[in-house]
Amino acid sequence: MPDNPGLGEQALNKAAEIGLSSQLDEVENLDVNIKTDPLKVVQGQVDAVTIEGEGLVMQKDLRMEELEMQMTSVAINPLSVAFGKIELTKPTEANTRVVLTEADINRAFNSEYVRSQLQNQKISVNGQQTTIEPQHVDFRLPGDGKVALNASVKLVETGDNQQVAFSAVPSISANGKSVSLENVEYGESEEISPDLTKALIDQTSEILNLSNFDLEGMNLQVNQLKVEVGKLTLQAQAYVEQIPSG
Repeated sequence: MPDNPGLGEQALNKAAEIGLSSQLDEVENLDVNIKTDPLKVVQGQVDAVTIEGEGLVMQKDLRMEELEMQMTSVAINPLSVAFGKIELTKPTEANTRVVLTEADINRAFNSEYVRSQLQNQKISVNGQQTTIEPQHVDFRLPGDGKVALNASVKLVETGDNQQVAFSAVPSISANGKSVSLENVEYGESEEISPDLTKALIDQTSEILNLSNFDLEGMNLQVNQLKVEVGKLTLQAQAYVEQIPSG
């Protein structure tokens, strides 16, 4: 280990930043801050690891406005440090906060991945089986703990356009891994096709599915979901088996 603890920390910080960035499609800002000293590292101990990110784009075009993770009392393999890596000798937990904006979720809804998911479904409209082609999806966070969706969808077989609108209250599942929509209030379109509305409700839950935010070696379990005007905040525990490093 270098005599200067700052240099050792900097090397580990950079390795972790490179490792995390390699799992993301886009990164606006990412800082890893590892607090320790050479004597503790030799004993395999790290006081704290803090990860802070902004504008992180995951798979499926899902963007996080903010990510914060804080770990304390991390046990590492001291030999791994010589190679600029942080190898955990036992799993640890991290307090985690994720912020998604209305624009982030709209981006996901209008991504090629979600469009292809919806286009692959056969749904019933007025008693006829048809495929759909999303034209535009407008997702909103109007406040009062609700999410709202207004979608324009083309029925491929007939060429007709349909509007689907609903609002709902997102709720975390008992295991903290998925989000369901409750207290759904429909727009005038519910009678046109319950199947079409259900497909969009299911897709909303899928986009908010918390496994979307898991990085390699890290699994999230959400404790709290806060819906405000324009943004959605998840408070979670992350079960960390490994911190990716370059």
